[in-house]
Amino acid sequence: MPVPTIAIVGRPNVGKSALFNCLVARRIAIVHDQPGVTRDRLIAPARMTAYEAMVVDTGGIGAAPEDDTFASRVAQEADIAIEAADVIMFVCDCRESLTPIDRNIAARLHKSQVPVILVLNKADTEKQELNLGEFAGMGFAEHVFTSAAHGRGLEKLARLLNTHLKALGAPAVSAAEEAEADEEEAPAGGAVRMAIVGRPNAGKSSLVNAILRDKRTIVSEVAGTTRDAVDIPYRRQEKDYVLIDTAGMRQRSKRDTSIEVFSAMRSERAIRRADVCLLVIDASAGITHQDRRIAATIAEEKKPCIVVINKYDLFHPDAPQNARRAEIKQMVQEQLFFLDAVPLAIVSAKEGSGLSGIFAALERMQQEAQHILGTGELNRLLQRAMVMNPPGQHRSLHKTLKLYYATVALNEKYTAIPVPVYVLFVNDKRLLSDSYAQYLRNTLRAHTRAAGVPVVLSPRSRVRNS
Repeated sequence: MPVPTIAIVGRPNVGKSALFNCLVARRIAIVHDQPGVTRDRLIAPARMTAYEAMVVDTGGIGAAPEDDTFASRVAQEADIAIEAADVIMFVCDCRESLTPIDRNIAARLHKSQVPVILVLNKADTEKQELNLGEFAGMGFAEHVFTSAAHGRGLEKLARLLNTHLKALGAPAVSAAEEAEADEEEAPAGGAVRMAIVGRPNAGKSSLVNAILRDKRTIVSEVAGTTRDAVDIPYRRQEKDYVLIDTAGMRQRSKRDTSIEVFSAMRSERAIRRADVCLLVIDASAGITHQDRRIAATIAEEKKPCIVVINKYDLFHPDAPQNARRAEIKQMVQEQLFFLDAVPLAIVSAKEGSGLSGIFAALERMQQEAQHILGTGELNRLLQRAMVMNPPGQHRSLHKTLKLYYATVALNEKYTAIPVPVYVLFVNDKRLLSDSYAQYLRNTLRAHTRAAGVPVVLSPRSRVRNS
């Protein structure tokens, strides 16, 4: 049986995202006092229940953000979650009176024929539990007072959810599963985590929707539509992936709200936990300073990368095909030169073209990354390179770099695409200049040929006995 789904619905700013974070035992959704922060459906496994379930956090129904069309789109997203749900948590703010939006949601839920738990949130004290009053008039058989902020009522909520999940035949969570490491720190059952990053309005969510062939994330011309990093499982040709749709990353000086700062932090964390980053660039705007900054963040985190040039349909559409592609390749080589031989995929998310090129590049990267130099081969290669092009004497230290030994270390946390770290035992790591380090990286790159996988050097000073 498929794992049951718990959908959390309600009007804006009643604490849905805070409850979502409690249920999944992770700070995934951004929690903020500003209404309408959550816009996409967030999905994660339940950790608070005794039975397996997926929890879906939805955008606030009836939200009215700066783009008037968002309200209807968020409501549509919530409707999709409701239709797919096996259990619904209808969240209200028990400190406030019922609103027309609350009543409208209640009417929609009564038509759904799905079990509904009325969650009266923000009951920070027992005194507020006396406010059942008009909420009882909505006609839901089950209710629970909670305070996501203070952890009140969560045990009772878990018991109610467990009753429904057991009736649905959900598998019980085993002790081994409870002991598993946090999902942010571990690979998703062999699935390749793909963080889709870029500046605002580059077409990241459109790309996700095009890949999924589904309007899974909200797409808008308003920059900054996606605020949370959304994990979306995806299966393609018998292979599993997790698409991490992230918020657009603007320059720090232009982040004008705390929500935007939190969103950028989530995007940066998505880069750190990804196996590979898809850097989405708007072809019609060219490569901007912010694109280069995001690329630099990927390089600093030593993550494999594929550059995805989106909106190709808008890039000199009347020019010959070969000339257009050649210009794009030259642009990437010149302006993103610091990325390691990065693969390039040219797509139009709007037209759904070129998407297979992303997965072809990823498959090549995975295959080529499996070729790890052995210790003997690595040492012979580096010694030969140093004989062919000896390092010069350091100006201030008046010494010359000597390589005693080299070995390879692998980051064991993520194994979908191994990123080898070449540990160099040298006489003094201060003698390894940036230019000579780049020379050694280029030498290794020529022999490993894993396009897009960074070549990482880790020099260690070693004192030799005389």
